Amino acid sequence: MLLNLIRHSMDDDMKTSNVVHNRTMKRTNVKYLAIMFMGVFSVLFFAPALSATPAADINNQVEASSDSTLITTPNAAILLYHHVSSSTPASTSISPETFKSHMEYLETHHTVVPLEDVVSAIQNNTTLPEKAVAITFDDGYANILDNAHPILAEMDFPYTVFINPNEIGVGPQQLTWEQVVAMHNDGVVFANHTLDHLHMLNGEQEMGERTWLDTVWQNVESAEQKIADRLDISLKYLAFPFGEYNTALANKLEAEGYVGFGQHSGAVGPNSDMQALPRFPAAGPYANLATLKTKLNSLAMPVTHTTHQNPRMTQRRLTSPISLTIDSDDVRLSQVNCFFSGKPIETNIEGNVLTFSVNEMLPVGRSRVNCTAPSNTQAGRYYWYSTPFFVADEKGNYPD
Repeated sequence: MLLNLIRHSMDDDMKTSNVVHNRTMKRTNVKYLAIMFMGVFSVLFFAPALSATPAADINNQVEASSDSTLITTPNAAILLYHHVSSSTPASTSISPETFKSHMEYLETHHTVVPLEDVVSAIQNNTTLPEKAVAITFDDGYANILDNAHPILAEMDFPYTVFINPNEIGVGPQQLTWEQVVAMHNDGVVFANHTLDHLHMLNGEQEMGERTWLDTVWQNVESAEQKIADRLDISLKYLAFPFGEYNTALANKLEAEGYVGFGQHSGAVGPNSDMQALPRFPAAGPYANLATLKTKLNSLAMPVTHTTHQNPRMTQRRLTSPISLTIDSDDVRLSQVNCFFSGKPIETNIEGNVLTFSVNEMLPVGRSRVNCTAPSNTQAGRYYWYSTPFFVADEKGNYPD
């Protein structure tokens, strides 16, 4: 049954890939202390009994709350939402009722943590609560305040909104700066989504890499400064609009001390690329809680090397297979599955190296290969890794 959910999750995640603390910290800190206490208590007093317990039903393990254990390396799922409304574009929206069901599930089965805690844990290789989840929104829509904020505030869930400063207070669906300041004072974190939600890779081929990079980086820095001027905060977090980036942009982020966030899927952990952290879309076609549960329980695939260095493609066919080097005996590579456009693709395993090929033409815009493999020690949980591809049209631009 769980394998079917994995397959359906993959299908959902591929079909529409071109669509797109102050008060809050108190409860989080209490949860951390309780989790740590119970984890130590379990190890000292119940380890022999646990080791003798027969394996539970896999589906029950996916559902089970794990407040009593800590994992040895940081691992988290980052959720991505846009609109929380029943009257906005379906492709990027989730109804308030469905959003509430997501949050109720998280309250029972996961620990919601600030995005900053996830980033810090990965950077410093410190622990996070078992099944940690961070909540993010892109674009700064007013319905986040109207429909999501009351639910999140009631549950004391921290969350981050990536905004375009030049759009705030301009569009009829956007938050105003007064609302942003009020939410910030209420513990909501705001971060950079560029000034105006541009396609960051547009014009790269026409302008040349150096001129293009100077242009888009000026946009990023201007957006960061405007957020700092309004809110007196500069996290240097950048969520790529449409999830689009290339190696030159990622290298610039690293050189300037920024953390980047994409829209390809997967959990995050110690081996994650800090300039392109994956997030699970959880609205539109991805709002189905049955398949989202599998993603929330996923583990970050410990990929230490990939032969696919640049997600920005200069042609629509891969010239060679892509190989991933995976550094963990806990990844059951004998049962790995990779999917492209919702369909399984051929894989090959040699030692700890996973190789896959995409034989069909890549679509203009955004696509990805998702690979999963079960954990040997955590029944019902799957390692997850996404390889994104970005293809421009004939004019060198990227579609919405």
